[in-house]
Amino acid sequence: MIDLDAVVSLRAVAERGSVVGAADALGFTPSAVSQQVKRLERAAGVALLERVGRGVILTSAGRRLIDESTELFARLERLESGLRRDAAVVSGRLRLLAFSTALRGLIAPMAPALIRQFPALRLEINEGEPWETVEAVASGRHDLGVVHRWGQVPVVIPAHVAVTELCTDVADLIVPAGHPLTRHRYVTPQVLGQTEWVATPEGTICRQWLNRMYDGTQTAPNVRHIAVDFDTHLAMVGAGLGVALVPRLGRSPLADEVVAIEVRDPAPTRTVQALHRRTMDGNPAVIAVLGALKLAGSRSPGPA
Repeated sequence: MIDLDAVVSLRAVAERGSVVGAADALGFTPSAVSQQVKRLERAAGVALLERVGRGVILTSAGRRLIDESTELFARLERLESGLRRDAAVVSGRLRLLAFSTALRGLIAPMAPALIRQFPALRLEINEGEPWETVEAVASGRHDLGVVHRWGQVPVVIPAHVAVTELCTDVADLIVPAGHPLTRHRYVTPQVLGQTEWVATPEGTICRQWLNRMYDGTQTAPNVRHIAVDFDTHLAMVGAGLGVALVPRLGRSPLADEVVAIEVRDPAPTRTVQALHRRTMDGNPAVIAVLGALKLAGSRSPGPA
């Protein structure tokens, strides 16, 4: 009999390209993942992985097992959701992955009341970037995800993943108090010129938006300092090290050393969305968490 837990490990190895990567994704040790895959190979009677350099790839038998197990796991998830729906009980483990400002501005405020209301619900919260979150929800490693889309920066959502709109967020230009730009009621990229920026790293959605904001200005943002966390951006701007584009959602109260200025043409707005697999549509826990997220989204600071 094929062990479904071992199939989960094989799928993780296939997604991550190595046993170590799979172990990190699943929270197991590499030894445990290797043992599960070997047990699966013994049950199937064929090799499922082959080593290539420092990584591994699926054999043809391994690929067939992964492909045919996809619908099996989907049917099992639909079955579990239906049983929980029929029982009308909000319970069980629900793994939620979200970006940092959503954690601060949406999830942290709503989670305590949700857990008190549904004590049988085991909510597990982790932080992840939007592209990572889409993949984690689509592959089944997480049950719910919260992502954001800046303007036209693409985030491709697979067809088997459902999207729920939560809120619209906006970012302001944060400048040091006394900066010449504080004379403006609002600013556009055209007036920013070679202003020195504090920004997120290349490859992040926020950095892509900052770059695209300068489209048509015949220049690019002059990024002098890089930091992942927006609270760090606020501190660096307060120290006079540059300006930053910081969303309102989850933003800490502004210190006296900094000023927020509206940005226009284009306005830096982003759509915040929740994701779940369609096979979990009827799961009461998913429905409860989505309801709490939508309520929190309706209370979030958005465009004026």
